[in-house]
Amino acid sequence: MKHRILVLGAGYAGAYAAGVLARRLSPADTEITVVNAEPTFVERMRLHQLASGQQLRTLKLADAFAGTGVRLRLARVTAVDPDRATVAVTDENGDDELPYDTLLYALGSSVADHGVPGVAEHGFDVTSRASALRLRDRIDSIDSLGAGTGTGTLLVVGEGLTGIESAAEFAESRPGLSVALASRGELGAQLSPRARRHLRQTFERLGVTVHEHATIAAVEPTRVITADGTAIPSLATVWAAGFAVHPIAAASGLEVAENGQIVVDDAMRSVSHPNVHAIGDSVRAIDENNGRPLPMSCATAGVTGMRAVDAIVAELTGHRGSSRKLNYVGNHISLGRRDAIIQMVDGEARPKSWFLGGRPAARVKAGVLRGALWSISHPTFGMPKRRRPANAAATSTAHTTAHTAANAAGKVGERLTA
Repeated sequence: MKHRILVLGAGYAGAYAAGVLARRLSPADTEITVVNAEPTFVERMRLHQLASGQQLRTLKLADAFAGTGVRLRLARVTAVDPDRATVAVTDENGDDELPYDTLLYALGSSVADHGVPGVAEHGFDVTSRASALRLRDRIDSIDSLGAGTGTGTLLVVGEGLTGIESAAEFAESRPGLSVALASRGELGAQLSPRARRHLRQTFERLGVTVHEHATIAAVEPTRVITADGTAIPSLATVWAAGFAVHPIAAASGLEVAENGQIVVDDAMRSVSHPNVHAIGDSVRAIDENNGRPLPMSCATAGVTGMRAVDAIVAELTGHRGSSRKLNYVGNHISLGRRDAIIQMVDGEARPKSWFLGGRPAARVKAGVLRGALWSISHPTFGMPKRRRPANAAATSTAHTTAHTAANAAGKVGERLTA
């Protein structure tokens, strides 16, 4: 029987990892299935562009996986049972249960409201295609009301990369809007002094109003209220104040960190269930330079994905690849279509004094985005052409390890087959 690899999620991490696994493993004795709720790949790093009114290329996952041997199951994951090695899903035909021998968990993250009243009811976000389109409709309606006359404001809450990129994109793409950003601390605090000045100058050029040291305590239909009671007008509040992982992992019994991310070893293998690997925003991966968790980002999706792929291939074939170091090297921040900031960091994640800004940085960022999409649409390109057969002994050892962990926890799972 073929070894069943089940990949949950087809974002930057899951889609790329599935393609590389298909390239490196023989289809004669391995079966790879990707479960995703949507038929198209979502360019999450460009969703603020979609919300601003720009058109994005549509990549069908079926086309991306064509010829790779990867099976695509369009369904929503509702539960994971790591002790029975099954995943519950639902689609238009109803509920189903999918068994696996190896699980690659890549369900990603969504907006985190941090318990702030009104975010769910009145806030907007750019964490999914549907939410970005909902925000675009709202921006269109504000534009039609003549918000540029000062009667309304599009307010972005959050001083992280998503907040900065969104505020700049909205201001550049919709010059008739009054755009503002609310920051809990100093704008650009994660950047070097020179990069911070560049960011401020760009916001001034684009007309973005910045409310620093403004912690939002409540979101209302036409304004937000800060912790000190100040009211900031807002006809559309874009919540970009952090991300939360899907609660499925914590509910499954997998060992998770306090924020719900799956706790893993350096091979992205679950410490509680070794036949489960986690990548991307779903995983608590530790930076090998400073011992701190890697941030949720596309870069982290890439490095954790390759770590997991190498580990799975090694477990099944005995062939070990060479994974890059688990570390975070820097940020690339779009400031509209003609400006950006490339900020490198040192081993302690502190910003280096050097940065790249302006059009050269914008070209670099555009290249990163094009490269990410190209790698998803060509998932098997550039990898070793040899598809390695699964080693029966290695597969048996991997299954035995998984059963031992389950039994040690006092739980008996179904016998895995290779």
